[in-house]
Amino acid sequence: MSFKKSYFILAFLLAQFSFAQEGVAVYSDYLSDNYYLIHPSMAGAANCGKIRLTGRQQWFGQEDAPSLQTISFNTALDEDGVSGVGMILFNDKNGYHSQKGAKLTYAHHLRFSRGTLDLNQLSFGLSAAFVQSTLDGTEFTGFDPNIVQGVITKDAYFNVDLGVSYHYMDFFTHFTIKNFLANKRELYTDVESDNLSKYLWSAGAVFGNENDLLFEPSFMFQYTSETKEKAIDLNLKVYKQLEFGRLWGGLSYRRSFDGAQYASDGSLEEQKLQWITPIVGLNYDKFMFSYTYSHIMGDVKFDNGGFHQITIGMNIFCKDKAWDCNCPAVN
Repeated sequence: MSFKKSYFILAFLLAQFSFAQEGVAVYSDYLSDNYYLIHPSMAGAANCGKIRLTGRQQWFGQEDAPSLQTISFNTALDEDGVSGVGMILFNDKNGYHSQKGAKLTYAHHLRFSRGTLDLNQLSFGLSAAFVQSTLDGTEFTGFDPNIVQGVITKDAYFNVDLGVSYHYMDFFTHFTIKNFLANKRELYTDVESDNLSKYLWSAGAVFGNENDLLFEPSFMFQYTSETKEKAIDLNLKVYKQLEFGRLWGGLSYRRSFDGAQYASDGSLEEQKLQWITPIVGLNYDKFMFSYTYSHIMGDVKFDNGGFHQITIGMNIFCKDKAWDCNCPAVN
């Protein structure tokens, strides 16, 4: 690989890494029937307990390429679904940096419905997180004053995520603050910012016939407090009810509002992080499976692909559908 191409790739990676965060990274996992992964207020909100296992890999064939694995479980605590709990375990690796952690969640759901005719629910959630970050400098050959070569540096911290969700019939919205607490770390330098907060706001609605086709347009906006970086996801999912289960698919487009500069033919160019993600999934009995592929767009990228992600899951402790609405996330 030429120096010029390596420089381009490095610049692009830095643009991507600026959106990385301590804790579970925000990708498109939530579209695989897994809103709880990013919104703690969704713990126990559905009529079934949900187990989800996700594996995500970028750039097959590239050593130390980014990868992420998560295991999540959430369920209602009581028959009425007033309280919910959840747990997330994750392992995230990106080159010389990696992190492992766990989250425990409690959520409370306030229902204003008159019965099963209408869904009208306000939910609050809190996740307590423990994260261990590792910086492996034993194989680092470049020069970076923030990395101690030949040494594995580790640091651990505690933080919390706060979230609120509102469901009204076929409409939903979520707001979450990730890493709410200011927390001092000394992984790269002793002057790192203690502001790790990220704000997420998502909303959408479901239209159509539950026995045939359902359409679910939605968006998610994210804002990183320390760097002021912003990005938006524009999503569309389609559900098809079949005799043996439900087939669904969709498309997600993510775009950053901020760009990264790189050198090209003696001049500086700017590229904004953006990718498009097709998704396909199947619910059969109590099991679910989904596959997503995130294709990175722009002039600066690896030639051998983007992100591949597989999610498998199982629903347990299921109750009868509680609501007469088009609301696949909770019914």
